[in-house]
Amino acid sequence: MKKNIVLFLILSTSLSFAQKTLTLKEAEEELQKNNLLLLAEQYNIPIAEAAVIQAKIWELPYVSGEFNAINPQNKSVLSVGGKGQKGLAVQQLIYLGGKKKNEVAFAKSNIGIAQLQFEQLIRNLKYELAQTFYEVYYDNQKITAIENQLAKLETLYGYYEKQVSNGNIPLKEVVRLQSLILDLKNEKNALLTSTIEAQQTLALLTGVTETIVPSVNEIQLVSKFQNTEVSKDSILAYALQNNLDYLTAKKISESQELLLQWQRSLNTPDLTAGLAYDQRGGAFQNQINLTFGMPIPLWNKNKGNIKIVETQVKQTQANIEYKKFELETKVDAYWKLYVMNQNQLNSIQQSTTKNLEAVYDGVVSNFQKRNISMLEFTDFMESYNQTTLQINEIKKGWILASISLNYITNKEIF
Repeated sequence: MKKNIVLFLILSTSLSFAQKTLTLKEAEEELQKNNLLLLAEQYNIPIAEAAVIQAKIWELPYVSGEFNAINPQNKSVLSVGGKGQKGLAVQQLIYLGGKKKNEVAFAKSNIGIAQLQFEQLIRNLKYELAQTFYEVYYDNQKITAIENQLAKLETLYGYYEKQVSNGNIPLKEVVRLQSLILDLKNEKNALLTSTIEAQQTLALLTGVTETIVPSVNEIQLVSKFQNTEVSKDSILAYALQNNLDYLTAKKISESQELLLQWQRSLNTPDLTAGLAYDQRGGAFQNQINLTFGMPIPLWNKNKGNIKIVETQVKQTQANIEYKKFELETKVDAYWKLYVMNQNQLNSIQQSTTKNLEAVYDGVVSNFQKRNISMLEFTDFMESYNQTTLQINEIKKGWILASISLNYITNKEIF
């Protein structure tokens, strides 16, 4: 237990050292430069491009030769001169049925898939970064609010401790105040724990080793995400048009269709054609022959692979329908969250926060003057703390819902 407390204190203290203040845009730039997962994934595109190069390559020509080893007539060996025997042949495999064209088309389709998957990875990482970035920002706002309360309460606590020792006020009032301070400290510690975990995520995403301090212009942020021209239907239309996960599913299905064409064309026999030279072994001396060969298509030699790919095509088509339904349900859920948080945010007038702070200062002042009781004071402080945290939570929820709508549509709607 002691080790855990020491570790927590070390991590908490480290928040004040080696800090780096970044805007979300700057954090995204660090992600694109440093994220190891992104750097590894980008190699899938040149791998797919190399597969196209390989698909275009034909089989090499095949050269064969025949030379006399033993001449039984004159009992000589390697009789390959003018009166001997030798033969040469050159053969080339010629693809029929559009095999090579279909193979190249399938390989090219994988480039598109790799590009979409890479773009989707970037989008996923930026989405996770934005979520974590704003979570840290608003949790830091909560921590600051609690620290401000603690500073005032601890000053009061010190004053009341002296009053207790002088016998001016009962001990139970100080205990009640101390309990309120401990509750706030526990809440602060929970937020710090959450922030430390989020900072680890930010470090993994951006490659920045310093503690990232989110820099946010909240007025501009709120203005950016207030878009009254969108509706759930328009967002769904954008999502079906641009969502990378859905587009990737469609691209994979198209690729499987091309693979099916290729597998079907593999059942067409290929032609092997060439030229052969025979010095003395044929009907004529120095004979030159045209050669060809082709398998006899007595049965479908690729029937099993064709059946496999036909099933895979059906599977990818079903996956498209699933992705579409999943997209519709996500849009519905994200839209409801956006509207709910926006309505809650709109219900909080700008004057509400100012009035809350004015009442807070008044209550603290009256308590110091002994105009209100300890019970009234602590009840108010608990309500004030919960209200302050809830306002920040509503703001965070609204921003995160807006980011989710941008993410799912792959479009900067807000």
